[in-house]
Amino acid sequence: MIDLNKAARPVWAGLLDSARMFSERSAIQIDGREITYRELAEKALSLAATLQAANPGGEPLTAVFAYRSETSFVALLGALLAGNGYVPLNRTFPIERTQFMLARSMARTLVVDRASEPQLESLLKGVLSSLVIVCPDQADVRVLAAHFPVHRFIGANDLAPAEKWRSVTVSRDAIAYLLFTSGSTGQPKGVMVSHANLRHYVEYVSKRYQVTSADRMSQTFDMTFDLSAHDMFVAWENGACLCCPSQKQLINPRAYITNTRLSIWFSVPSTAVFMRRLGVLERDMYPGLRLSLFCGEALPVEMVREWRRAAPNSVIENIYGPTELTIACTAYRWEDSHSPDECEQGLVPIGEPFPHMEAVIVDEEMQEVKGDRAGELLMTGPQMCAGYWQDEEKTKRAFTTLPGRGSKVFYRTGDRVRRGGPDKPLTYLGRLDSQIKILGHRVELGEVEAVVRETCGLDAVVALGWPLTERGADGIELFIQSDGFDTKPLLQKLKSRLPAYMVPRNVRLLSHFPLNSNGKFDRTELRQKLRNLDSEVFVPHSK
Repeated sequence: MIDLNKAARPVWAGLLDSARMFSERSAIQIDGREITYRELAEKALSLAATLQAANPGGEPLTAVFAYRSETSFVALLGALLAGNGYVPLNRTFPIERTQFMLARSMARTLVVDRASEPQLESLLKGVLSSLVIVCPDQADVRVLAAHFPVHRFIGANDLAPAEKWRSVTVSRDAIAYLLFTSGSTGQPKGVMVSHANLRHYVEYVSKRYQVTSADRMSQTFDMTFDLSAHDMFVAWENGACLCCPSQKQLINPRAYITNTRLSIWFSVPSTAVFMRRLGVLERDMYPGLRLSLFCGEALPVEMVREWRRAAPNSVIENIYGPTELTIACTAYRWEDSHSPDECEQGLVPIGEPFPHMEAVIVDEEMQEVKGDRAGELLMTGPQMCAGYWQDEEKTKRAFTTLPGRGSKVFYRTGDRVRRGGPDKPLTYLGRLDSQIKILGHRVELGEVEAVVRETCGLDAVVALGWPLTERGADGIELFIQSDGFDTKPLLQKLKSRLPAYMVPRNVRLLSHFPLNSNGKFDRTELRQKLRNLDSEVFVPHSK
């Protein structure tokens, strides 16, 4: 059980505890070197002291414009130790999106790593209010200061010594990180995750997975994806080593897992699909993995079976949770003996809520469903965030009370789930917006994808309603990730298994699916491809 009092302490406390207990152990492996807990703590405290001395006022938030670098980790820790929340920015994003996030956050301090400095010209365009910009990788910042006279620059030679840091009292409800996620209006919305939210998660997960200082954990996620917070804070809470690969290393995941001697793996399922296509999920390839976690999208059963063969000594868990519920809030442990019978639509269940988290399944009238009926998943508890930054309207739409449950507030996940019985786990059926109407019939696109996966034996499958109409969609278009595949037999088999209105009109083969910034299949990009029919190879069929 979680100690809620311990869960209230600031999230940086684990890093300082580990620095005292494991000072010469590796805290991070990155760029071919290992950084000890002593080094990491000293650099983070120095940056924190610098930010405290700068004291620019305004919102207690520090933007971190850094990407897979030592400075990126030092920066977010320095922000937290200074009493601020961190706002991750990503130089691989379109600059307009990054400009929006920086302006929207109202952060008055910005930390930039060396590789991101060339984008400062574009990022600061139109920023009229003065920022304190710290460049820990740049000894002399006089050229930058002259080029951007509106802002104050601090370089490596100007950083305060670690001894100047002063511990500050941080409210348990203060923002630990402000993370911008995609919004339905096209503009990112800022999710406010508090110290208490994150501490609750870290406290429980550390115990559930028995993480120790002997563990070496993967870091496949960028900081703009909230799953990265699991990697960092669970590792540093327990004295483990966080192994951060470069983009080049991620292209060769087998070497990355083997050479870094990973004991804990965490990724989106799409990464495992990519590894299967590379042929690096062969039998007994990863005997050193003791724990494998998947999150961020639905986990296909066949993918787990492949992973089990490659990592025979690993516990495999599917964890689930929107950003608004802090990283993950349910978990399901795969067991070869009975898990296949608990799966639905070819997907692994999402399991049970974490301690103190409460799940309710409701219908369209927000009434709790009975028995094994499907409905929208709503959740509440200590991991639920306070809402969206400076956006009361969006917060009211996503966070709601329920009839008969008083003033307790629940977050609407927008995910359709079902519980097959009193002792059965929650199963994920897809997004509410993936349930569409075709010719008046309700169709679960996830069901179509499940049948296709089972029929063709391939994992990377996406079904989309297309073309969209006011009533729903006229039909279904199917994408399969494959270099070569005979679609005619597939379509014939689908006709025998699905009603005519659910059989895809066209099958499109792509050698590589587009991925979004979080490594998931980018359905928006696939819809864009449908707008350019002439440029796509497809196989039509008549019904």
